[in-house]
Amino acid sequence: MIAPSILSANFARLADEVAAVRGEPGRGADWLHVDVMDAHFVPNLTLGLPVVQSLLATTDLPLDCHLMIEEPDRWAIGYAEAGSYNVTVHVEAAEDPVMLAKNLRAAGAKAGLAIKPGTPLEPYVDVLKHYDTLLVMSVEPGFGGQTFIADVLGKVRTARTLVDTGHLNLVVEIDGGINADTIEQAAEAGVDCFVAGSAVYAATDPARAVEGLRSQVEALSERPT
Repeated sequence: MIAPSILSANFARLADEVAAVRGEPGRGADWLHVDVMDAHFVPNLTLGLPVVQSLLATTDLPLDCHLMIEEPDRWAIGYAEAGSYNVTVHVEAAEDPVMLAKNLRAAGAKAGLAIKPGTPLEPYVDVLKHYDTLLVMSVEPGFGGQTFIADVLGKVRTARTLVDTGHLNLVVEIDGGINADTIEQAAEAGVDCFVAGSAVYAATDPARAVEGLRSQVEALSERPT
């Protein structure tokens, strides 16, 4: 799956930018990744629930809301109640991630857990049994356009093994620095869903950029082993 990040879109024409990644059926965006930043958990301030509600009224693309915020136990439920498909919180910020996952699901959303590049995966394996998505950050959260941190792929491989052996049942997602040069190594490590910002919205044709990234991943599965 490809999830274009509107962090790299033109906020002055957001509805048009969302429409620009739809593409042909089965070839365009699968999810729309929405980065919510509060200027506390991360340095930058982006958008919040009112903008998400407006987006939900203008597109039927599933919204993948990534909350880089303090007190997600308090604020995340509103994004689920609004109709977001997937709501991801940071394990570094959540007070009770297990209860939060249950509350997000009860509110109608899939529950996602994000981990920063320097946060190990192993202490949270049992917590992840309550989640639908694991978001591995391949840059430090808070800024777009950063360079991919390849060291995080060890966590992706571990997560892939846990999913493939039945210990976890979730989507492995990656966010940060994903482009034509990095998506193949992320795919080979076991990623299911690729968040791409600049690689999509800096392109002349965002929908074609999404299709190009998808084609790279599909070509990997066709190579002889």
